[in-house]
Amino acid sequence: MKRVERLHALAEMLRRSGARGVSAARLAEEFEVSVRTIKRDLDALENSGAPIWSRPGPGGGYGLAVGTSLPPVSLSSSQAVALMAAVSAAPDAPYADLAASGIQKILDVLDPKTRARADELAQRVWVRAVPSSSRPIKSALEEAMAEQRVIRIQYTSRDETTTTRDVEPVLFASTNGQWYLVGWCRLRNAMRWFTVSRIQRATVTKMACDGHTIDEVGEPPSNARPVHGRLGRATNVSSGQDN
Repeated sequence: MKRVERLHALAEMLRRSGARGVSAARLAEEFEVSVRTIKRDLDALENSGAPIWSRPGPGGGYGLAVGTSLPPVSLSSSQAVALMAAVSAAPDAPYADLAASGIQKILDVLDPKTRARADELAQRVWVRAVPSSSRPIKSALEEAMAEQRVIRIQYTSRDETTTTRDVEPVLFASTNGQWYLVGWCRLRNAMRWFTVSRIQRATVTKMACDGHTIDEVGEPPSNARPVHGRLGRATNVSSGQDN
């Protein structure tokens, strides 16, 4: 990661840490550099005008003053195309439509020269078009997950049995080219993995989830990771199918 990219990512991490802050050691671990390098980066951010605060002693750390904002993100043409390629290659991913609209906003504010380079480079990146799940179903699943409300689904299992389930959504997972809704099934009274493409109908109810957590899904495999933070190698999550 180039230093200018690390500085921006560092500022974002400080902003997300809120009032609790984050230690220099944690920042060094996150960005895989030394504590000395992190402190030099913090000095550089502060010298550029970023309102960084520090709290010494045990439990101390660094953060950004409340109410501050970061400068606009500046992307290279290659970074812009990388974002477009990632979204285009995964149209069935949760929130893919929102990601596409977010990328469009970024493209709209690029300087004309960078935008022209990105448009030209994008013509040199092809992805295989894959059918996406029903937009109403995806929208319902995304809303239920974000709002943590029970979703009522009509689901066809591998043996072609169709049932109606009330599910408390816990997470989305991708493995072997399939997306799954993982949640607490009130019909089976257990955690279940539902293949999104097998969901025939989905309706968000007014019922709040009971608070089932990711820990109840079990330990993820060593090569699995959430999508937040610094992205590494592409990984899949092992799953158990529902029945």
